[in-house]
Amino acid sequence: MKFFKTVTLMGTAVLMGLAAGNAYAGGTHDPDTLKVALLPDENAATIIQDNKPLAAHLEKMTGKKVKLIVTTDYSSMIEATRFGRIDVAYFGPASYTIAKDKMKGAKIDIEPFAARLKRGSTTYQSVIIAHAGSDLKTMADIKGKKVELAFGDQASTSSHFAPKYTLMQAGVHVGKDYKENFTGAHDSVAKNVERGNAQVGGLSRPIFEKLIERGTIAKDKVRVLGYSKPIPQYPWVMRTDLTDKLQNDVRSAFLSLKKDSPEGKQILKPFKADGFASIKDADYDIIRAIRKNVQGK
Repeated sequence: MKFFKTVTLMGTAVLMGLAAGNAYAGGTHDPDTLKVALLPDENAATIIQDNKPLAAHLEKMTGKKVKLIVTTDYSSMIEATRFGRIDVAYFGPASYTIAKDKMKGAKIDIEPFAARLKRGSTTYQSVIIAHAGSDLKTMADIKGKKVELAFGDQASTSSHFAPKYTLMQAGVHVGKDYKENFTGAHDSVAKNVERGNAQVGGLSRPIFEKLIERGTIAKDKVRVLGYSKPIPQYPWVMRTDLTDKLQNDVRSAFLSLKKDSPEGKQILKPFKADGFASIKDADYDIIRAIRKNVQGK
């Protein structure tokens, strides 16, 4: 099954042209305070602190106050979006498609408008790691071992659906070869593997590498068993009933960021991104296919 779509871009003019092509009709929702949700894939306080420059940038670009929100888990973020308590959100690919499904026929809808851009691509990978003290060297070594395997959130792409699907492709299956446990967040997955509470874990490769870089996870305590094929990046989405002006202001705030500017460098650092690129709902059809394969429905 073809797993990915790569987007190559050549500058802001191209980005803005793509954005205009993907624009959708606005509505009348024009809040004084823009509620912006961020994925609860790490410690909430860290996420809020890291994204204060983004909030300031959005306030400047939209003329609105900005409130950053980190929900307790993916499900609560989906529900908050579904019931209009969030205006702009940074979803995981799978949780976005779940939220989109739940909003079919509702008064409120969402659409993706930007995704993380790294080296000209809007794709990333999951990583499957093992405790360094184990005898596991490859994903295939898990077969028949009945190991404890940690995932993040059940609605997560890169810490559930993608690593589980990657293991399936290697002939490793839940129940038969491993017992799954959900820890809630990517950093918790890595910590559990580092400490030996779980022999194996699956999480986002960019987050894993950031944890190693920060020293949050000791490099010599974990071993990489393999990576997923490229998957579409986390999308930024917005309510489709925001006014045209607010939609355009929000879209421009993301797509105009440049990594070589002091402001852009500061905002993009937590995302380990070169910028954000225009993206559309159809780019996530592959995620819907992965969910179907993993869930068997």
